[in-house]
Amino acid sequence: MSASSHDNEKQFVAILNKKIELGRTLNVLSHLSVGISNVLEEGEAIFVDYQDLDNGIHPSLSHYPFIILKSDNSNKIRKIREQAIEKGIKFTDFTHTMIEGGSTIQQQITSQTKEEDLEYLGICLFGDVNVIKSMTRKFSLYK
Repeated sequence: MSASSHDNEKQFVAILNKKIELGRTLNVLSHLSVGISNVLEEGEAIFVDYQDLDNGIHPSLSHYPFIILKSDNSNKIRKIREQAIEKGIKFTDFTHTMIEGGSTIQQQITSQTKEEDLEYLGICLFGDVNVIKSMTRKFSLYK
């Protein structure tokens, strides 16, 4: 099947907590974007190179849409995470325990925090468009 025949079959969707400042939001989105790529199996997502008229290559951009939505709060992101687990949607998330210090310290802090005490700053989903839309329809575009 060619890439163009299933443009709208799957999508990436990031949901970001609107309560965090822009610099932190961009950092969270960056971590989620890299992380979701690592969760996917080879060939599950399609990445394409764009070639310009001068034969310059603009490599490895997602064939599937990447939608960015905003959430009013952590609990709404938590509910999306729960639905993703129930529905088998691949995801990665980012919490307040993943901010300070390096990765080792962040892992330690996270391991000492109950899930109910985590403040979710963002989540990124990848999967079937219809399933993800049914989960995220109450969220608005991040502008």
